[in-house]
Amino acid sequence: MRLRSRLSSLLTSKPGLERGLALLKEEGREAEAFRELSAVASEGSAQAAFLVGKAYLEGKGTVPDLVEGARWMRRAARGGWHEAAHTLATLYLSGLPPEAESDSFSVESALNASDRGFTRQPDFVKALSWARQAADHGNADAEALCGYILTSGPAEIRNQAEGLAWYGKAADQDSPQGHLGLGLHRLETAASLDDQMLALRNLAFAAEAGVSTALYMLGRIYARGVGVDRDDVTSTAFYRQAAEKNLVPAQSRYGLALIEGIGTERDLTRGETWLRKAALAGDREAAALLGDLNARGGDVAPNYLEAANWYRLAADQGHAQAARTLALMYVSGTGVARDREEGLRWLRMATEAGDQGGAADMGNLLLTGEGTEDDRRYIRELCEQAAEGGDLLAAFNYSVCLVKGVGGEPDHKAATEWMRRAAEGVVNAQFWYGRMLAEGWGGLPQDAAQGRVWLKKAADAGMPEAGVIYAQMLLTGSGGPKDHVQALQVYETAAESGFVPAMFCAGAMHGGGHEVPENREKARSWFFRAATEGHGLAQLMTARYAVKGLGGKADRDEALHWYRKAAEQKIEEAAEELAALEREMASSHADAVPGAAHGEAVAGTGTGSA
Repeated sequence: MRLRSRLSSLLTSKPGLERGLALLKEEGREAEAFRELSAVASEGSAQAAFLVGKAYLEGKGTVPDLVEGARWMRRAARGGWHEAAHTLATLYLSGLPPEAESDSFSVESALNASDRGFTRQPDFVKALSWARQAADHGNADAEALCGYILTSGPAEIRNQAEGLAWYGKAADQDSPQGHLGLGLHRLETAASLDDQMLALRNLAFAAEAGVSTALYMLGRIYARGVGVDRDDVTSTAFYRQAAEKNLVPAQSRYGLALIEGIGTERDLTRGETWLRKAALAGDREAAALLGDLNARGGDVAPNYLEAANWYRLAADQGHAQAARTLALMYVSGTGVARDREEGLRWLRMATEAGDQGGAADMGNLLLTGEGTEDDRRYIRELCEQAAEGGDLLAAFNYSVCLVKGVGGEPDHKAATEWMRRAAEGVVNAQFWYGRMLAEGWGGLPQDAAQGRVWLKKAADAGMPEAGVIYAQMLLTGSGGPKDHVQALQVYETAAESGFVPAMFCAGAMHGGGHEVPENREKARSWFFRAATEGHGLAQLMTARYAVKGLGGKADRDEALHWYRKAAEQKIEEAAEELAALEREMASSHADAVPGAAHGEAVAGTGTGSA
């Protein structure tokens, strides 16, 4: 009796399946096809169950429903339809809601699935189980999926050898995904040019089939010249193809290529459009690049408000440099309302994301009195941990915390020890450790000779502040012999870098009174350069040189200008000499006008009666 019932079901379901398949081919009749196939699937047809599940997943002929789609795919897979098993594996890989695990429909579960969002969590174990079922029956896509899960999945199920074997089987069936998997593995493990060429052939096969990841990887290969001659034109062309297939990293690379004109004609507008697509799709590097683009300006004026918005998007996704830049914008009030507390918040995020520069900036801001005591303790502990791990920059920052009492009590003795460690590789630390030794900080015995050594290292590394102190020690003979010739050289090197105090010192040495030849022209030149940068004493000296015509022509008007500038900076000598010069010039003017000295009026010439 059961056999006759089963045969009857098969006989009635086959025409229904054929009608459903025929309806699927006719445009606009998806709903009819869905009804026909649902009836056949309910009678046990695995193929119909697969098609019903596909209709739910794609929303064709019925409302989209991930849960129902997964349930029907499971029925089809259990009925031996291997394409359904592969589809089910991909669903588990992307993550399914708990309701999808039930084989039966209920109103409550349907409402739960539709009304309650869920966090997609891949289930690699179930995905592998269903992928294997399809792969064991020769499904090439499932073979490639097994390869992916076994080579890239969690450690507890990873099996590199088996995964590569599955990739090989898929590639033997000309599966693009199989070739992609083999190509990526061979590229990563290549030990020779032959290995690289094999990888390129695999990737080229997948790219020819339009696999976006393969196109993107070929773009990177040609950009870097891996196993091929570097070719920016070819690289950018591959990036474009992958970008047009909506691969987000490729959109970012192609956008950057357009902006910078790499391998293609420069097109700022199109480049920014592609970067926007990538950034809005979640590429934090693209968002950071858009921030840089708007902050930098160039062809157009900078747009700091727009820059801040993009930096915030990147920072929200953990981009450390973007968080740091956004923090500095808040601190300075650039593009956003000035808010030092908000700046500190972003600096802390940058630091937690691994940006050591953010830690330094945060420390500097805390030194000005901003932030909470928790912030100060945090930065001190962070710097201490990194310093103990061998980070020399962190050792310098920790030393500053100890000197200034940031996040705890000051400890000058410990500060000098950490500064000594940092001085092995940090120029700023060489400068400060040199000063500590030369001046006897933190209970250290004063050691001008060693201080001079460290200050010279910092000066030789290009730190002008260190150069000025080192040159002063050469002038006075502190910590070693006097050497005025070398001192002048050090001053001028620091002055050429734009350090204003060094400009004044170089001018003073050329002006005379030192063990170097006097050169008033050079003195006047250095004084003038420092004066234009706002150095008060240099303004006074420039005025004096102009009055007396030293190192150039006399020019009382120029002298008046610089005396007034220096007087505005409360330099008493400048005010006194300005007043004297003004009296002298007024007297000279009076002597030049006939009768003026006797208080007579000066009449104009004209005609009059006799």
